[in-house]
Amino acid sequence: MEYRKCGTTYVVRLDVEDEIVESLQRLCEDEKIDLAQISGIGALKQAEIGVFDTTTKQYHSNTYTGVYEIGNLTGNISTMNGVPYFHLHITIGNINHHECYSGHLNKGVVGATAELFVNVIDGKIDREFSPEVGLNIIRFVDEN
Repeated sequence: MEYRKCGTTYVVRLDVEDEIVESLQRLCEDEKIDLAQISGIGALKQAEIGVFDTTTKQYHSNTYTGVYEIGNLTGNISTMNGVPYFHLHITIGNINHHECYSGHLNKGVVGATAELFVNVIDGKIDREFSPEVGLNIIRFVDEN
């Protein structure tokens, strides 16, 4: 992973074998990022993607291995219990353009390169588990 800060945005290049979530974790720790918006494109050789079932309140994850293009990677960084929390969604397509998969990105291993833009936002947003929803939802923090 290499990155440069341009204003309030980090431009991040990931290389073959870099893992997206682990790389973002390192970036947030190194640069003390608590709140940001993420977008990205690139190519993956492996992705673990989950879809949340609102009825059972459980994630169902699948792992996809092969040649995949990232059609869209979007999400945000906040914190939960004082550590970075990533809420990332991804859409990937296969080499034959016949299948696309989309959902919550749990893991993404880069197959060629990935280009991420991490736009830092001034402020702090925390997360807390909502038993009603079954997810870690945004909790607004009074900064005073």
